[in-house]
Amino acid sequence: MHDFTFASVPDTRVGAGSAAELGVIARKLRIKHALIVTDTGILGLGLLDKTLSGLSAQGVEVTIFSDVVADPPEHVVLGALEIAKHASCDGIIGFGGGSSLDVAKLLAVLMVGKQTLSEIYGVDQIDGSRLPLIQVPTTAGTGSEATMVSIITTGETTKAGVVSRLLLADCIILDAQLTLGLPAHVTAATGIDAMVHAIEAYTSVRLKNPLSDMLAIQALHLLSRNIHIAVTRGEDLNARQAMLIGAMLAGQAFANAPVAAVHALAYPLGGNYHLPHGLTNSLVLPHVLRFNAPAAEELYQQLLPYIMPSYNAQNAVADASEILAVHFLDLAAQLSLPTTLEELGVQRDDLPRLAQEAMLQQRLLVNNPRDVTFEDALKIYELAF
Repeated sequence: MHDFTFASVPDTRVGAGSAAELGVIARKLRIKHALIVTDTGILGLGLLDKTLSGLSAQGVEVTIFSDVVADPPEHVVLGALEIAKHASCDGIIGFGGGSSLDVAKLLAVLMVGKQTLSEIYGVDQIDGSRLPLIQVPTTAGTGSEATMVSIITTGETTKAGVVSRLLLADCIILDAQLTLGLPAHVTAATGIDAMVHAIEAYTSVRLKNPLSDMLAIQALHLLSRNIHIAVTRGEDLNARQAMLIGAMLAGQAFANAPVAAVHALAYPLGGNYHLPHGLTNSLVLPHVLRFNAPAAEELYQQLLPYIMPSYNAQNAVADASEILAVHFLDLAAQLSLPTTLEELGVQRDDLPRLAQEAMLQQRLLVNNPRDVTFEDALKIYELAF
């Protein structure tokens, strides 16, 4: 046992229709004028309609920023900041996928302090406080609602992270009704994304602890038993709610025991090819599992019953990484997700450059059970190709 710290969101509301409480929660946080951070897809689906009426009923004014895009670039954050300041907003509501939630976190901080966006990149670089922050995820994947991390695209292909406990929200609302309209392929990719978070948190070498382990295990229990139902029977509210809870638990786990090589190799794929983050995690996961085998077999063996309930625990520990690698390749295929980089238009000639960019993600690679060199990263990409 070693000393550790653990941080989490203080208030979580779970239940179908719970987004209707948003107005009451905002009022309790003394928000008079909220900026809602979302995207055009959310607006088009009408998911905000009941939420807006609930806020209005509590006398909370609203300004909507809906220009968030996947892998949001800096100009999106700065554009939202300008609108929030012009409207004199005193509270931030993230409403949507991980990108919207990430932008909302940064706005809550930038609205209060004197620091610029570029000055807060890195770990614990934020000075000051933030505005009240409520997070309402509409996908079950990133776990961003429960983390102290925000990832922003800083150049054509590069990303940077802001890591601070100040980014933890005041309240999370998990309302499965908001996820009912998700396309099957989005449900599949985000679901595997959440499973990656739990696996990497459980095998994180620096900050793994009993609380993060407990959360990761329960996340995998919920996600593995409900992902097929959520993808194939998307109207199943119970499965959708279980996926939301599982994704949040995985987010809480990796917020305290950070992710590692899967994410380090996934980021360059997203930055260069604008591929969804959950999908890039899914593509490299099996090959990172095999790479980590010499260092993480026992931990993978411990996770097998939660990821594969029908697995026979009599199998040898040495088989764990291979069993999981095959399982996740099969799972992606069963859920109609691509299983190779080539299928998504990645060029083989780009693999060395992708490997170089992955090596820049030392913030993540230091958490991996096994050291990753440039040659290792390149080999993993080649196996995923």
